[in-house]
Amino acid sequence: MDSGFKPTLILMSGRTVAFAATFFIPVVLTRIFSQADFGTYKQLFLIYATLYSIAQCGMAESLFYFVPRAPRQAGRYVANAMLFLAAAGLGCFALLATTESLITRWLSNGDLAPYLTSLGAFLVLMMVSAVLEIAIIAHRGYRLAASSYGVSDLLRAALFVVPVLFVPHLESLLLGAVAYAALRLTATIVYLSHAFKGDLRPDPARLRAQLRYAAPFGIAILFEIMQSSFHQYAVSYHFDAATFAVYAVGCLQIPFVDSVVTSAGNVMMVRMSDEVRDGRTETVLSIWHDTIRDLALVCFPVVGVLLVTARELIVSLFTPSYAASVPIFMVWSTEILLAVLRTDGVLRVYAETPFILTLNALRLGLIVLLIGRFVESFGLMGAVLVTILAGVVAKGLALARIARLMRVGARRVVPWRTLAAILAIATGAGLVAWVARAALELPAVPTLFVTGLVYAGTYLGLVLQVGLLRESERVAIAGWVRRLTGGVRRGGAGVLWSREASLPESGSSSVAGERAIAPSRPPAHGSR
Repeated sequence: MDSGFKPTLILMSGRTVAFAATFFIPVVLTRIFSQADFGTYKQLFLIYATLYSIAQCGMAESLFYFVPRAPRQAGRYVANAMLFLAAAGLGCFALLATTESLITRWLSNGDLAPYLTSLGAFLVLMMVSAVLEIAIIAHRGYRLAASSYGVSDLLRAALFVVPVLFVPHLESLLLGAVAYAALRLTATIVYLSHAFKGDLRPDPARLRAQLRYAAPFGIAILFEIMQSSFHQYAVSYHFDAATFAVYAVGCLQIPFVDSVVTSAGNVMMVRMSDEVRDGRTETVLSIWHDTIRDLALVCFPVVGVLLVTARELIVSLFTPSYAASVPIFMVWSTEILLAVLRTDGVLRVYAETPFILTLNALRLGLIVLLIGRFVESFGLMGAVLVTILAGVVAKGLALARIARLMRVGARRVVPWRTLAAILAIATGAGLVAWVARAALELPAVPTLFVTGLVYAGTYLGLVLQVGLLRESERVAIAGWVRRLTGGVRRGGAGVLWSREASLPESGSSSVAGERAIAPSRPPAHGSR
């Protein structure tokens, strides 16, 4: 077992609690706020998420690099980061306070203005406390970091939601948000003062080193955030706050997918690095194919079940008032298919970071250039379509670059037949689940549950029948089913689990055949 596996699981437990707490904040708010107020809330925190990510310029993340390498000077690196983040946060506060009219005009929502100062205060406090869990993890305090993630976001959910239950206005939510951020900053200062004692002080020489390290990372984040969020700003510009609320719900993120694909991509990069260094092209290609196959087995059925149950999912979470979000959510969910191709990870292994930056800039350029026409032609759906189109173009160019790097042709760069087989199975399971859903006459929540079970059972049965799983995976599934059913006899299914079968293009190596589909990794802190 990898020595990093246990710490990852520990951190994942804390992040799971954090996700569960924060995911339901908008679910509760849609039941309290009008669509216009909820749209204003989503716009405010779109601004927050954009500034929070960009203004850090990679300084908080730089601690992952500097603290483990210089533990005796760690306090100075942390102090440098905090001072930089405080200055950046104050700069954002000043920006929000002095550009109220511009922001409200860009986002076509005059109701934003009274809340921008409070949002700025929340942003400043959160920026400075961004170092908390990073500093704890860099000190290898995994259990403490997991607890911090969980407790922090439970407190966040409480202070966002509880004030609104008593006074159902956005002012109440923002007051609770500022109170939460102040408590978090207090906890950060207490921990850092104890952990670094008298060494928590700025050091200009080390600050210059941190800035040199963080600057390229910050530029990459700038393009990434801009191209990933531009469609939301465009919708805000073209439509009112209530319509933006419908669009924002339709663009619901599935954090499970992000966790799985990020974990698989990280493992892929680790496995590839030595092979690339030693010039073992065929092994690199095999690892790449393994990762694609593993992610397709997980992500394709996720897309399938989301498409079949889209209406029940959206209505159950956000009430029937957001039924208009369903078509947007269905199209948006297909973007998960692109996540199967972890092209950025391969390009990073080959040190092609300038090309990644170029691709991000290209995606942003395409979206900026085309989104106006797409919105005029297709309405809200146009913003989703142009974002997905830009993603497809970027993936195509990345695959062409990877094919040249690996010295293979377009027919070999991706295991097309394996992907086609998994897609066919996921589609077949979707048709069965759709028929079952159409036959049900139940409320939304029971229909969602039953349809999901039908899809999962059908998909798993077809995968086993076709023989797409490796022996280790069949054994793991058999053990899971045995535990679930209390040891009920499986009958003929055991033959399927023990059968040796695989598609010729899966690219499975003997090492890869013994690993799980996708190891877990904590998702990035915060969610949209």
